[in-house]
Amino acid sequence: MAKGYWIARVDIRDPERYKDYVATAKPAFEEYGAVFLARGGDYHRLEGQVRARNVVIEFPSLQAAYDCYHSAQYQKAAAIRQQVADAEMVIVEGVA
Repeated sequence: MAKGYWIARVDIRDPERYKDYVATAKPAFEEYGAVFLARGGDYHRLEGQVRARNVVIEFPSLQAAYDCYHSAQYQKAAAIRQQVADAEMVIVEGVA
């Protein structure tokens, strides 16, 4: 079974309130087996537009990645994130 990945590109407008997003999202990430492979840090633009924060999260399956995003717990967190940050997020299937 192929793993699932969230890929997120984020510009944070309110760093203090973003901490509330992180805290609220944590239980959902734990429940669905999320492993952070990249979480912010240094980056180098190669092509196209960039955002300040780049995140890659691995899940045990594509379904787990989907279920985590749509869970009630993560949707509480997403509501906070959407107020304090601009982001693009996708779920992709890994190579089996």
